[in-house]
Amino acid sequence: MLAALLYGKEDLRLEIVPDPTPDLGEVVIRVKTATTCGTDLKVWRRGGHAKMLQLPTLFGHEAAGEIVAIGEGVQGWQLGDRVVANNSAPCFHCFFCDRHAYSLCPNITWNNGTFAEYLRIPSPIVQANLLAIPPDVPDDLASLTEPLACVLHGIDRSLIQPKDRVVVIGDGAIGLMFVAVLATRCAQVLLFGGNDNRLEIGRKLGAFQTFNYHQLEQTIPEVVRSLTDGWGADVVIEATGVPEVWETAIACGRPGAIINLFGGCPKDTTITVNTERLHYSELTLKGVFHNTPYHVREALSTIANRQIPLELLLSDRRSLKDLERTFQDMRDRQVIKVAIVPGE
Repeated sequence: MLAALLYGKEDLRLEIVPDPTPDLGEVVIRVKTATTCGTDLKVWRRGGHAKMLQLPTLFGHEAAGEIVAIGEGVQGWQLGDRVVANNSAPCFHCFFCDRHAYSLCPNITWNNGTFAEYLRIPSPIVQANLLAIPPDVPDDLASLTEPLACVLHGIDRSLIQPKDRVVVIGDGAIGLMFVAVLATRCAQVLLFGGNDNRLEIGRKLGAFQTFNYHQLEQTIPEVVRSLTDGWGADVVIEATGVPEVWETAIACGRPGAIINLFGGCPKDTTITVNTERLHYSELTLKGVFHNTPYHVREALSTIANRQIPLELLLSDRRSLKDLERTFQDMRDRQVIKVAIVPGE
């Protein structure tokens, strides 16, 4: 089959590799749609990911498809079933899983390789995070299940209240997903980003106000305070993965605020926090990572009810042979998410 392999920084190669075959408890799916992700972009630019992969590696982690092969011992699935598989599954037996902190499981099974014609689904994921796609949900939208599950996990960890004023910093796909879900749950969402077209999508997804930080006369924290009676936001969600923006996010919170540092920064980077403000303003700083089986199911259900126009995040449909150009366009902020269709 044709598949994309990552070898290093911006070193992505299309190669012919053996078709996968299912072992005990596994299935193989034909990839119908694989969507690109901001995490994929960061991994492509940085040349790796500390937790999820070892180079060289099959690449990509968001996909919807149909089952074409079933391993021994698999029950409840048939050839031709339309499915979406999360890119991970926890072990359910460790210290963290016993406390339902599934994203912290040290024994997580990871799976990459969606930018390919076929994808093998390991047994733990088949058991825990392989879901049937409802008949009226198109593959392109079903492929968004994994990133939306991460966003829903992040929102649950942020303890949002209905009257909260929430700041989202970052107008990438994840930031815009946060806006779309938060707009249904709280009073006001203020979105800060650097691209007018993306900010317009943010408004369509329900942002109360949007701001292009390139055009601000004040700093982002100053703008936030001016809109919140001088206090700052109740909740701040950082969705860029830039250490300096983490510091900006912390400065945007009111006393007692929750700061969700969601965007993953480069390895070994650090930030500076004002200890007086952290202590006397009783700030809560949270790092939130990945998703849980509960949120994977909630994400697919959210997509299926079609109340949020997530199709606004899909900039284009392209063939697998256009993958390198797609990441270059993502780097240059020409597209948000692209649906890669290996069969085209």
